[in-house]
Amino acid sequence: MNPDTDWWFEAFPVAPYATKPPGAREMLYLVAYDISDPKRLQKVAGVCEDYGVRVQYSLFECRLEPDEFNRFWKDLLAQIDADDDRVVAYPLDARCAREARTAGTMVCSERLVCYLV
Repeated sequence: MNPDTDWWFEAFPVAPYATKPPGAREMLYLVAYDISDPKRLQKVAGVCEDYGVRVQYSLFECRLEPDEFNRFWKDLLAQIDADDDRVVAYPLDARCAREARTAGTMVCSERLVCYLV
């Protein structure tokens, strides 16, 4: 790797877990939702963006330790209407996260500003 171009690959990783798999206490959670109200949808998406990386329109990958996940889940539950909405989180351990396969492009909600001189 060339130190002059490494920043580019760090700024645009192949997948959120590509550079470092989840640690001993960290889990990779796949979080998906179906929210019926546009205002609640926006709030739920905002909570997910605070904790993870958007990989599809309503699917996020979140690498969290148990206490972080509990805060995240509590924040999500505060935004939904349990009678009309659905949120699901699938935990993946480090081995499963390393074996994940991806193809095609990845949507990234991270904001990045590049200055080219």
